[in-house]
Amino acid sequence: MNRIHLCMCRMSGAEQKFIDEAFAEEWVVPLGPNVDGFEEDLKHFLLDGDPACQGKEIAALSSGTAAIHLALVLLGVGRDDEVICQSFTFAASANPVVYQGGRPVFVDSEPESWNMDPVLLDKAIADRVAVTGRKPKAIIAVHLYGMPARIDEICAVGEKWGIPVVEDAAEALGSSYKGRKCGTFGRFGILSFNGNKMITTSGGGALICPDAESKKRAVFYATQAREAYSYYQHEHIGFNYRLSNISAGIGRGQMTVLEKYLDHHRHLAGIYQELFAGMAGVKYHANPWPDADSNYWLSTVEIDPEITGCTPDMVSQHLNKLNIETRLLWKPMHLQPVYADAPAYVNGVSEHLFGRGLCLPSGPWVTPEQVKMIVDEIAYLISSQSASLT
Repeated sequence: MNRIHLCMCRMSGAEQKFIDEAFAEEWVVPLGPNVDGFEEDLKHFLLDGDPACQGKEIAALSSGTAAIHLALVLLGVGRDDEVICQSFTFAASANPVVYQGGRPVFVDSEPESWNMDPVLLDKAIADRVAVTGRKPKAIIAVHLYGMPARIDEICAVGEKWGIPVVEDAAEALGSSYKGRKCGTFGRFGILSFNGNKMITTSGGGALICPDAESKKRAVFYATQAREAYSYYQHEHIGFNYRLSNISAGIGRGQMTVLEKYLDHHRHLAGIYQELFAGMAGVKYHANPWPDADSNYWLSTVEIDPEITGCTPDMVSQHLNKLNIETRLLWKPMHLQPVYADAPAYVNGVSEHLFGRGLCLPSGPWVTPEQVKMIVDEIAYLISSQSASLT
């Protein structure tokens, strides 16, 4: 059968209209009507009608990584500055700290959401101040796999210490916490439109800024930091991070089906949750609190090898033979060789999850029938392992 992918974006049909307009008007550079329109579409979805988001602006960029990098630039992170980062995440959440000459300090997760532990965060900051005599310059918190973090508590810790929060919602477009969209709580918010996210611009991202002046500075740095002279003058190091008008046209078409895709991901999540409910040794990662509303970008499970006789890797290999894509959970950053010397405040949660977790197909191409087949195959493998042990 055709391969069942984890999450592959699907075109709505409306994208071509915006792309054709860009070609017809020869707006193919990193500015133009589609860039402006895409930013307005995102504002309407994320910010409009929420008093807490009044004044916020959005800058469309070439990637979510670029958005994190620009957030750190705007926050003044520089050489030898420390930045608190969630350990249980993809490397792109932490790498931009090093781009700035800074040093990541990793903080482990709490078990309910799998995201940054606010209590451990507070302890880590206190210890960094005691060790270095300086506060970390920023906190990068992540909504992993679309599951909302305890972001209000994380922001409260940041406010207590006077440290701004960068909210990495790259995987969480459409997720909300206490009725407010993820990505809008921190000083800056991060979105990603990579080809495997909730929507795509083929590659792209966005920076949610606290005000118009911050957006102006972000766009300034994203367009090589050219000063307002009749000739090219540069007084700061800039970057080529603006989204193209063509890519933004894809994004505008995708925004027309975002709500539909969110409904689909959540519908599949409900089916997974129901089917796994009676399976011993397999736990579906569902919303841990009534205040959390995940987009279920990826459906994830914990597999207990002592009960099932299966490791996540065994399940992954079995499904791969059936042309079904899965992915092990992220290897924590504090275990990555590239960050072996980075300070880390750990509690064992992310290491436990890394050894037991698996991501399952969840995207708009995945059908309810395929979800049932995937769960059936996992059940078959577990029963086969149990039979071989008896």
